[in-house]
Amino acid sequence: MAWRFRPKDGKAAAFYKDYRRFAISRSENCTLSVVGIGDYHTGVNARKRKKNQKAGFEKKPEKKDQGISLPVVGEAVNDTLPVVESESSFSRGKYLIYMGGGDRCKSMNHYLWSFLCALGEAQYLNRTLVMDLKICLSSIYSSSNQDEEGKDFRFYFDFEHLRESASVLDKDQFWIDWNKWQKKDGLGLNLVEDFRVTPMKLASVKDTLIMRKFGSVEPDNYWYRVCEGETESIVHRPWHSIWKSRRLMDIVSAIASRLNWDYDAVHIERGEKARNRELWPNLATDTSPDTLISTLRDKIEDGRSLYIATNEPDTSFFDPLKDKYSTHFLNEYKDLWDENSEWNSEMTKLNNGNPVEFDGYMKVSVDTEVFLRGKKQIETFNDLTNDCKDGINTCSTSAS
Repeated sequence: MAWRFRPKDGKAAAFYKDYRRFAISRSENCTLSVVGIGDYHTGVNARKRKKNQKAGFEKKPEKKDQGISLPVVGEAVNDTLPVVESESSFSRGKYLIYMGGGDRCKSMNHYLWSFLCALGEAQYLNRTLVMDLKICLSSIYSSSNQDEEGKDFRFYFDFEHLRESASVLDKDQFWIDWNKWQKKDGLGLNLVEDFRVTPMKLASVKDTLIMRKFGSVEPDNYWYRVCEGETESIVHRPWHSIWKSRRLMDIVSAIASRLNWDYDAVHIERGEKARNRELWPNLATDTSPDTLISTLRDKIEDGRSLYIATNEPDTSFFDPLKDKYSTHFLNEYKDLWDENSEWNSEMTKLNNGNPVEFDGYMKVSVDTEVFLRGKKQIETFNDLTNDCKDGINTCSTSAS
């Protein structure tokens, strides 16, 4: 059986969809009652890998064996790239592309801040944004501690939703079409090499393509510089167009389901900040197990399931909390993304048969979303410590 649901007292507005196996009992007077409910994804229609099937490669059944196809679990993800239907529609279109710049391999927050500036300008100019789906993962998220090229936008974000909410084209496909039809149809290109040329000044440009080209000197070659100054009040970043990958959100839903959607959550930030006592003098002490037990005493009831979202690599550090709570961490659920998982199978297929690592940014994304679904949410800054999120003496200028 499949249904859409929103968890009772859930913090998120989103609906979820799942297939589960139900056990039904019939009494003597033919009254039906549910006597058992299976776990997440236990229904016969839930999408599962075939036994001994290699991830990413599905054997297509012969036509004579094809029957009525059953619906797959949840909403099927459509990651296909948009294409221009014809030469005439391509030539009628108006496009914007950003080239070069110093944004590559920066943090994902930096990437999104710049990308959404470009998307906001494209929407202001009523143009299609030509985007590069290949992104560079910053070393802060990689297991190799090195910047990693060749990652795909679709690993992290919902490209189908982006396509539906904004006009975008893949860069590689765009250049194929451009080289095919640009000279033939006399398509014009307007090159802009100064970020101080505002979108308002480009509103009257008639050329088919506006290309913003960024140099090599940081920070003037950051894309987001286009949206600063007077542009800030005119061009708005379309944050509603960016959703996290639905495949990652499936993992979030599975974890919350295993916790019966009835748990509290605490975010404990340690890592580099806890080691830097000059900027965060109290953080290490305030997030130590003994202090946490004392601080959480009046916030979380004894015996509750407690999901701990943390950047502390050694989760055994929090073992003393087990005496009061049923503690849970992200790494308990590795089966949801290991080599035998549905996530791994789909990501391998998306990545042309090559396996995809469940990297640091994916872990942060899932950890954060599971935290946000807790009935009670305790944050590091404000709730656990009086230190400022961005370091000493910054509480008055940034959200703590």
